Amino acid sequence: MDVFPDFDGLGGISDLRQVAGALLTFVLIVAVLMLIVSAVIWAVAAANGNYAASGKARTGVLVALGAAALAGGGVAWLNWLINLGRQL
Repeated sequence: MDVFPDFDGLGGISDLRQVAGALLTFVLIVAVLMLIVSAVIWAVAAANGNYAASGKARTGVLVALGAAALAGGGVAWLNWLINLGRQL
């Protein structure tokens, strides 16, 4: 008796790729806008000597960069898992 997995039982992998791509686009747009706004605020605050606002804006820049890196890594990981699942 041979038992094999039913690969046709899981539909919607192409839909999952489209959703992941759409989420990546949304997250990257928000991260770039956040990066631009935070960098401008950081520059203006540092030039005016407002160190509290400068520190918060610097944190915003780092959060934006981290969010973009995690979003890109998450989509790459999801695509890797989908391709790995097809090889099984």
